[in-house]
Amino acid sequence: MTRVVGVHGVGKQLMGSEMLRSDWFPALSDGLRHAGRQAVPCSDFTMAFYGDLFRPPGRTLAVSDPMFTASDVADGFELDLLLAWWQHAADIDPAVPPATGSTTLARSPRAAQTALRALQRSRFFADVSLRALVFDLKQVRRYLLDDDLRTAARERVQEQIGPDTHVLIGHSLGSVLAYEALCAMPGHPVKALVTLGSPLGMRMVFDRLLPRPGDWPGGPLLSDRAGRPNPEPGPGPDPAPRWTNIVDEGDVVAAVKDLSLLFGPSLEGKVVHNSSHAHEATAYLTAADTGSAVAEGLRRD
Repeated sequence: MTRVVGVHGVGKQLMGSEMLRSDWFPALSDGLRHAGRQAVPCSDFTMAFYGDLFRPPGRTLAVSDPMFTASDVADGFELDLLLAWWQHAADIDPAVPPATGSTTLARSPRAAQTALRALQRSRFFADVSLRALVFDLKQVRRYLLDDDLRTAARERVQEQIGPDTHVLIGHSLGSVLAYEALCAMPGHPVKALVTLGSPLGMRMVFDRLLPRPGDWPGGPLLSDRAGRPNPEPGPGPDPAPRWTNIVDEGDVVAAVKDLSLLFGPSLEGKVVHNSSHAHEATAYLTAADTGSAVAEGLRRD
């Protein structure tokens, strides 16, 4: 019986579901305890893993991330996302030079190099290597623009959602997968969606969601066709999951903090303080607000 399913973010291509569960489960248990709630048994929690879909093909000597440089940042989506991260990092971190003239900069051959140098001065990206940062850009772009990969990744999430699954937790890009997976599962049993460090509010992500979000009186979430919810609100239990979005003010990936502006007022937003680990999944999971959101979903069993 899997009552809680976690969906990881980018950069996990060299890991697996069991490795991630060994990180996520203790952190989630602590978050529940910090909220004064009872931790769930380990058997009630599993990870939906899709990172291997981004893993480069094996070679004779080694398997590793490609040796990306600034010149590998593609024009279009990748460069636009990089510039958006730079702008948001500059807004919240005085160590990052402002991305002034970014429209002009975007036309420059040196745009990616300049943005990467600026980001590596931030506390958020200080421990992220240049090649890993570029690889993360490419993962987000591939998920949103590669239909085959998107379908395969989303199916990994749906495969883990069974009749007893009542809480779905998505971190970073995993929040996009979690949202889209539930949209594609009419009649799903999930009672609570918990998103952590989510980029869902960025226009370049929001505008590419499948299906497109629709406004409806029963809640902000989960359409099946033409942007409308399925099933329609009616008598009996509320079919819409309770959605809690949790962010850290210093999380550059979660550039838009208040998702209710785009998804509707019934979405509940929480701000936590992860210190220098602003975007780390385990830091989000240990927060009492995360524990409370998960416990509320389990209470609705």
